Amino acid sequence: MWGCAMQSGGRLSYEGALERVMGLADFERSTHSPGHSGFHLERMTLLMERLERAHLATPTVHVAGTKGKGSTSAMIAAILRAQGYEVGLYTSPHLHSATERIRVNGQPISREQFAAVVERIWPVVERVGESGGYGGVTTFEAMTAMAFVHFRQIDADFQVMEVGLGGRLDSTNIVSPQVCAITSISLDHTATLGDTIAKIAFEKAGIIKAGVPVVVAPQSAEAMAVIADVAERRGAPMVAVSERFSYRRRRADMRGQAFTLSGAVRAYELETPLLGDYQMENAATAVAMAETLQARGVALDEGSIARGIGDVHWPARLQALATPDEGGKLLVVDGAHNPYSMERLAEAVREHFPHERLILIFGALSGHSAEGMLRALAPLSPRVLATHSRHPRSASGATIARIAAELGMDVAHTSENVGEATRHALAMAGEKDLVLGTGSLSVAAEVTEEVRDIAPELYPYIRPPRRN
Repeated sequence: MWGCAMQSGGRLSYEGALERVMGLADFERSTHSPGHSGFHLERMTLLMERLERAHLATPTVHVAGTKGKGSTSAMIAAILRAQGYEVGLYTSPHLHSATERIRVNGQPISREQFAAVVERIWPVVERVGESGGYGGVTTFEAMTAMAFVHFRQIDADFQVMEVGLGGRLDSTNIVSPQVCAITSISLDHTATLGDTIAKIAFEKAGIIKAGVPVVVAPQSAEAMAVIADVAERRGAPMVAVSERFSYRRRRADMRGQAFTLSGAVRAYELETPLLGDYQMENAATAVAMAETLQARGVALDEGSIARGIGDVHWPARLQALATPDEGGKLLVVDGAHNPYSMERLAEAVREHFPHERLILIFGALSGHSAEGMLRALAPLSPRVLATHSRHPRSASGATIARIAAELGMDVAHTSENVGEATRHALAMAGEKDLVLGTGSLSVAAEVTEEVRDIAPELYPYIRPPRRN
């Protein structure tokens, strides 16, 4: 438990603010899930009504999807920032610090600002929980409210809001956006969102608002049919990226890629530090959003679009933490956490990171298909180091090792600590080998913390949520 919650002078400390917010009901990290029937927007709506409707104070860009929604959100935020706008970005989960979830112009909110916003909203959080009639406010609801309030306080020109889970009943889905986007949809969170692409697409399409343009990344025919139906019924103009854009890579190395993005109106010559074919797809989605905002009267020029895609920073997505030319071994982390994203990761590893052996640091959260993810990586013939992250829903290293062994994979080491697994992997690896940490964002984060000596932020007060 944290020590003194208040700083001298009676102001709430960052540690005290964390204890308040992370000590609320946390479905994201808890081992307990209420099922989709436990989610609703009434409590979030009431919370924001009592916070002076801060969610409607800033022009909004709203992004949902399974794969790429974080990268796409970061890209459109970077494009707007390159034009000179003051841009808030809200994403989840975080890698190392809760402050990362609320960013302004690419920089996380300071600890002092984080504490000040918690202090500002806390009386309302308590009142809504005690007498609102909908039960206690959750961690994600409080964080979302904090983002809305902070972006209003700094008078941001735009707020880019990434959906946390699903879309239709996500806490962010009380906004009135200028444009929304739905990135690639695949099977994920099936226990909550549904066990078919069509069911998941319906939940994601829940962010579509009457008359508001929706940009849709390339999708399966099943997903596209559901999204198109919802858009038509709500009178929302739909921009299909697959019909408007094509892209061709010009070059790529471990530090990024350059590509030509061709649209109906113009072609863009773009570079981005983010690797993988799917990042070109995400860039096309972000550019389509930028063009849609242009059509709605937002000043955005071609140079800002190029600078934004070039300047975007989105760590733990096919990120090389160390390379041989820097005097180290090749170490890459990626937050892929479902079979579809792992298939795309395997493709990117083959293309961008030639290696003799793959040394795989792998851990997964319970409820995410560890078997499906490992099966997608099996053709790379990895030596598996099975591990367990600090995330409360992380499967044990022993469980991961058993699943890998049942698939006929070479389990070289089992550990219940990602840092220890990382040290062991680097000791095993030769000069021409690739060390890859993946399976969840928490594994990617903890590998990064180990090699870059980042102190972890711990939350000993997380409690299981109750059904409301």
